[in-house]
Amino acid sequence: MDLLHVKRVYKSYADHKALHNLSLHVKEQSIFGLLGPNGAGKTTLIRIINQITGPDKGEIIFGKEKLTPKHISQIGYLPEERGLYKKMKVGEQALYLAQLKGMDKGEAKYKLKQWFEKFEIDSWWDKRIEELSKGMAQKVQFITTVLHEPKLLILDEPFSGFDPINTNLIKKEILELRENGTTIIFSTHNMESVEEICDDIALINKSKKILDGNVTEIKEAFKSNVFEIVFVGNMIAFTNALWTAFELLETKNVNGRMHVKVRANKPSDMNELIKTIVQDVQIISVNEITPSMNDIFIQKVQEVMPETIVELEEEGKL
Repeated sequence: MDLLHVKRVYKSYADHKALHNLSLHVKEQSIFGLLGPNGAGKTTLIRIINQITGPDKGEIIFGKEKLTPKHISQIGYLPEERGLYKKMKVGEQALYLAQLKGMDKGEAKYKLKQWFEKFEIDSWWDKRIEELSKGMAQKVQFITTVLHEPKLLILDEPFSGFDPINTNLIKKEILELRENGTTIIFSTHNMESVEEICDDIALINKSKKILDGNVTEIKEAFKSNVFEIVFVGNMIAFTNALWTAFELLETKNVNGRMHVKVRANKPSDMNELIKTIVQDVQIISVNEITPSMNDIFIQKVQEVMPETIVELEEEGKL
């Protein structure tokens, strides 16, 4: 069942189309990757879900109801640009933000103490935000975002500024939240994180959805029958064993072992190739190469707008 259904949403600002006929299904208790280059329309969609702005056309269904301001209390949003008040004390600010979400002060304080102990930040309660590092402040904001146990959690680049240890900590918490029933929209440029934690994704470019579906199924669909074979033996004999069903893509010698990439017309051709070459070489491994989400992202965006790839590379996001 869907927790969120975006139905044919349009949004424009003056002459700029931010979203054009966008439809998405976000399943309950899943992690949904909202992907796309800068300016694709992701932030506009997030603003609409958070009721900061409204669509020009179309609608969003939350559960079984049309999304309205009453649902805001069931949504948690962690923006990429953090918004904590630097002069306020950590505990004071966390309590204030919890109460804005409708939590009772006593309940909020009790749950905050639990989270602070869990993250080993008890000593930060009376510190001011300006005394914290960026990563420390982001821990606090993550806690305030999830404290009221929202049904829908929207995370925009949640790992930005974290070292690897704290990235793993937050990743673990995100997965645990999903297991406990939270539905999560995860917006990021980090395709490795997408592969690790997302169940489904949608890729938006130039206001339109250009790809969506289950992560595993998408990766399977983008396979191109490329295999890497690692062997010890005569390269000439190996090459001679290839026939028209194969294209030799790459060869390299690594410490006496040959690493060869070939493209097959169809996966079943590999069985015949192995039967042939095993007579002349010692096979160490045979692996089908599955494209990464980063490869798929680049391919799909480049089909629509090649110049976007150049911009992303210049920004260091690819």
